[in-house]
Amino acid sequence: MKKILLAVGLCVSLFAHSAETTKVCVDVKDKSGQVVKDKKGNVKQNCKEMKVHKKLDGTKVPEKK
Repeated sequence: MKKILLAVGLCVSLFAHSAETTKVCVDVKDKSGQVVKDKKGNVKQNCKEMKVHKKLDGTKVPEKK
């Protein structure tokens, strides 16, 4: 019984806190600043997965008199 509850709790926690991710790619450049290309002529890129956080809207802080 404890194992079942542990498994269910683990599954819920994994899906509840999953954030959106986007793939961000940046062109690779050599020391002279030129874009690096492979044999086919395509631009070589470094790609990473980044989390996207939801921006929260707040209320304006009242000014002191």
